[in-house]
Amino acid sequence: MPVTAIVGAQWGDEGKGRMVDALAGNMDWVIRFQGGDNAGHTVVNQFGEFKLHLVPSGIFFPQTKCLIGTGCVVNPATLLEELEHIEAAGVGTDNLFLSSRAQMLMPYHRLLDAAHEGRGKGSMLGTTKRGIGPAYSDKSARRGLRLGDLFHPDWLEERLEKAVAFANRELAHYGQPAVNPADLFEQFRLWRDKLGHRLIDPLPVIRDAYRQGQSFLLEGQLAAMRDLDWGTYPYVTSSNPTATFAPVGAGLPPQALERVIGVVKAYTTAVGLGPMPTDQGENEAALWLREHGHEYGATTGRPRRCGWLDAVALQVVAYLNGFTDIAITKLDVLDGLPQLKICTGYRLPDGRSIDYVPDTPLYETVEPIYESWPGWPANSTSQARSWAELPAAAQAYLNRIEELAGVPIRFVSVGPARDEMFEVNR
Repeated sequence: MPVTAIVGAQWGDEGKGRMVDALAGNMDWVIRFQGGDNAGHTVVNQFGEFKLHLVPSGIFFPQTKCLIGTGCVVNPATLLEELEHIEAAGVGTDNLFLSSRAQMLMPYHRLLDAAHEGRGKGSMLGTTKRGIGPAYSDKSARRGLRLGDLFHPDWLEERLEKAVAFANRELAHYGQPAVNPADLFEQFRLWRDKLGHRLIDPLPVIRDAYRQGQSFLLEGQLAAMRDLDWGTYPYVTSSNPTATFAPVGAGLPPQALERVIGVVKAYTTAVGLGPMPTDQGENEAALWLREHGHEYGATTGRPRRCGWLDAVALQVVAYLNGFTDIAITKLDVLDGLPQLKICTGYRLPDGRSIDYVPDTPLYETVEPIYESWPGWPANSTSQARSWAELPAAAQAYLNRIEELAGVPIRFVSVGPARDEMFEVNR
């Protein structure tokens, strides 16, 4: 009963979507286990280039069932737009299902998110203002609305009134106009008509599939350094994109998880605020990485902060998630650089060195300790389709990353297309 989780090993944007797309063709199920539409997974295949915000990246394989799982928060309006874009490219979506237990992200969640971010620098977290935090807050406070509620109008109307009453009190605090619940109820009818046929209770469906030995690929959103509990809190997402939550969000028992693939960009990037020790600011290396790597947010278009690979954070994330394999992406972006660096430790203000990620107030003060590695400026990795075809300096760089992470590298990506990734056989 093979179950594999795909987890971002850094601050996000590592290339999880291309990994899911590469593996999904051999899976019975691909399940998004957490998150909302605040981040995008970029997939390039024969249908074109797609930035998937809610739909699992296995949607391009009609034989593979895709599920937006219980751990997600779903904006139905955004989902309908995404489906329209996918279908316009000639991709069928009959294989997409939604958990009836997943939370609905409401228009007032976005209003609240934007209002909070707009209060001033001291309160900003660098969110995408997509309403993810307020939606998960409502879920935790037990006033959230679930997709399955669309089929229970009386129940939904009663819960909506309570949820809107709370939202309106919050909006009034920020000087924003109130939301009319009657207007929302009209949207519910549209969402039920457009999405109702996709809703399933995943418990009996996934349970039976698991017992039959079907295969599962669990797709996380964002990354472990944005985890609500173990990331750079409070500069984190509002859910748990770590492997330990994957079975929960998908509807599987914990012992089902057999393989965890950590997706690691060959350098480090981050969108939003919070500490990122290897951030190079706007120096020459950062500009090279941003421009050659096209490092702009898939959801917002914001330029990403860029820096050298952080092996300290990687080692911690590998431990917390129980990585069995690593997939290295965007190795080709380093082509042309004469020298590379890897962060192997952090130096505290008092001069002590540490090999773990401390809590945020201390993390903001650390100085990275670097090793320097030769690049391969006279060679290219973009045409490599096997380990043996990589330049010797690229092999040495990857071997060091593998050694520091303590996890074998199984996949290397040298471009966004499907045929630009290969499995490592040494």
